[in-house]
Amino acid sequence: MVKISPSVLTADFTKLGEAIKELDFAKTDMLHLDVMDGIFVPNISFGFPVMKPVRKATAKVLDVHLMIVEPEKYVKRFVDAGADYVTFHYEATEHIDLCIDEIRKAGAKVGISIKPGTEPEVLDKWLDQLDLILVMSVEPGFGGQKFMPSSIAKCEYLAKKKQELGLENLIIEVDGGISAANSRLLFDAGAEALVAGSSVFGAPDPEQAIVDMINS
Repeated sequence: MVKISPSVLTADFTKLGEAIKELDFAKTDMLHLDVMDGIFVPNISFGFPVMKPVRKATAKVLDVHLMIVEPEKYVKRFVDAGADYVTFHYEATEHIDLCIDEIRKAGAKVGISIKPGTEPEVLDKWLDQLDLILVMSVEPGFGGQKFMPSSIAKCEYLAKKKQELGLENLIIEVDGGISAANSRLLFDAGAEALVAGSSVFGAPDPEQAIVDMINS
């Protein structure tokens, strides 16, 4: 079943609790939290203090995307703060095996993300250890960018590998410039979860925006 994972980063933080509670009734079972450190990406977002109230406000799966250097040092703290999935960047650490082990040991599901300039083949050796692969369809760190069509071929490659290896539970997720205009292309290419920011929280009816992307 395909999923939309609304990105909390684009919500109105003065009404964050209300926005999250509204999505509790929407046709989605995931919320996406983007964590930026100002080093791996130029911007800074939020960390543990924001995650804890988000966790209290919703029973949805928290899909946490770490855009930070040396993620292995922090993954346990994000799991302790309520993350169900912790996704770190392939490009952000030299200790991928350690990071995978730390997330698993802390009790969360493991995700790896790749930037637009990184080919999906680099993940081949870890595919059977992952629960989620996040394909970035924009450069990480900034909202409002245009969708990069090159992500479609990456989804096709990963979907083929998933089938070849019998990895039924591996989720292929895409993040960046997602809307009803491109969601069907990605679902048809093998993506199962799409991260949507302003196209959900900036919509007059966020719940309907999610339905439109799923049914596009």
